[in-house]
Amino acid sequence: MKRLKGFFIILFFLTAFSNACAGSDNKPAPDFSLKDINGKDFTLSSLKGKVVILSFWATWCHPCKDEMPKLNKLYKEMRSMGLEIVAVSSDYSIGYLKDFLVKNSLDFSILYDEKRAVTRQYKIPFLPVTFLIDKNGVIVEKITGEFEWPSGEMKKKLEKLLQQTYPPSGV
Repeated sequence: MKRLKGFFIILFFLTAFSNACAGSDNKPAPDFSLKDINGKDFTLSSLKGKVVILSFWATWCHPCKDEMPKLNKLYKEMRSMGLEIVAVSSDYSIGYLKDFLVKNSLDFSILYDEKRAVTRQYKIPFLPVTFLIDKNGVIVEKITGEFEWPSGEMKKKLEKLLQQTYPPSGV
């Protein structure tokens, strides 16, 4: 029991440190190709010109599962403005993922990272981790740990990004 308590204390401080380090990267989001849950090919670059929330998660991760309905609510509110949400699952099998989706309807793109190649490409140490990507494909924010979607501050940030022109002026 003491070991478990120690583990949670360490996890808390790691999460707090990661959240303190989270912020804007201002680097291009690495492109990737994965299949969605229906086997259809998907590439991140196909969303260039749109604001994207890219969430790394899994069904075994309780904070991740808690975030999914909140992200879905945000998506329903803002998709008409051009917001895209893409959730990359690193579940142990697509069966777990499909079982979760039968019970929890999500309206945005769900991708399966079977070999965790994209999860490694984005250097995801633990779940959930979410990236906010602007219309130019640049990471403007990284959020580690569970986030209260849709927060008022984040909605304002998303609205501002959604109003920006693409491509940027002068290009």
